[in-house]
Amino acid sequence: MKDLVTGAAGFIGSNLTESLLDKGRAVIGIDDFSRNYDPNQKKLNLESSLKDKNFELINSDILELNLLEELDGVDTVYHLAGQPGVQTSWGSGFETHLSRNVLTTQQLLEGCLEKGVRRVVVASSSSIYGHTDRESKETDLPHPVSPYGVSKLAAEHLASVYADRGLDVVSLRLFTVFGPRQRPDMSIHRMFASALKGEPFPLWGEGKQRRSFTFVDDIVKVFQLAGNAEKISNRVLNAGGAEPVELLELIRIVEEIVGSQVILEHLKMRPGDPELTCASKDLVSEELGWKPETSLENGLQAQLGWHNSISEHFHTLQEVG
Repeated sequence: MKDLVTGAAGFIGSNLTESLLDKGRAVIGIDDFSRNYDPNQKKLNLESSLKDKNFELINSDILELNLLEELDGVDTVYHLAGQPGVQTSWGSGFETHLSRNVLTTQQLLEGCLEKGVRRVVVASSSSIYGHTDRESKETDLPHPVSPYGVSKLAAEHLASVYADRGLDVVSLRLFTVFGPRQRPDMSIHRMFASALKGEPFPLWGEGKQRRSFTFVDDIVKVFQLAGNAEKISNRVLNAGGAEPVELLELIRIVEEIVGSQVILEHLKMRPGDPELTCASKDLVSEELGWKPETSLENGLQAQLGWHNSISEHFHTLQEVG
């Protein structure tokens, strides 16, 4: 069977691609290696997959592809391509979010509908919920507080519109994913960079924000469950970790694991940054039988191992160069 993964060189996409290949699936990966962070890290993310004869990489913007050709014979599409980041979505940056999160999704769904793709799984975000003081349920009225959240909610609505036309599509609202290959702009990556290299970690506000941190392997699993489950079309499901953890407590755990201090740079709270993200997991458990299995501490240990490995990799490249 053949799957298509958009954003295949990214954090979650590359982990998902590897897992699908390990299960004997043929995978087409699409990625334009955009410079929202170092393309060399993205290339390294795909190092293993590129050695697999069942993997085909298409280096292109989705909007520039003949999607009907690329979707020929595809059974399942996992749509993870997009423009991440709350803060980059303000001002003129929203144009990029509109293109990569909304227009790209519409074009992909249109192609999947025309080609009769069996199932599409779309990566959404907890950012669609906005400010809350309790766990978020899929039945809650969305109220995004950033243009990024608006763009992800628009993608969800597009998925629902195409489901009404007969496309089998599911959206997963992801809650603060971490683990090996995490993007450099994300908080845990920056904490490790601070503890390992002495780089300052920007602490926005007092560090009281609480998040449902979710390990990437658990997210890979829920994507595949959503891709294979029967009779769940036109669903929106939360995919979030265990009980939320305060940012200051997370910093303490990272310091303990690394054995050195995270150097804090105290900054004012930023717009669009909720105090709490917390996922209700009742519906995803009922529909897919999924629950997060990786503890925060074990996941952080795995991410630390990855940080050490890429440091050695790039150090070796510098010596060779």
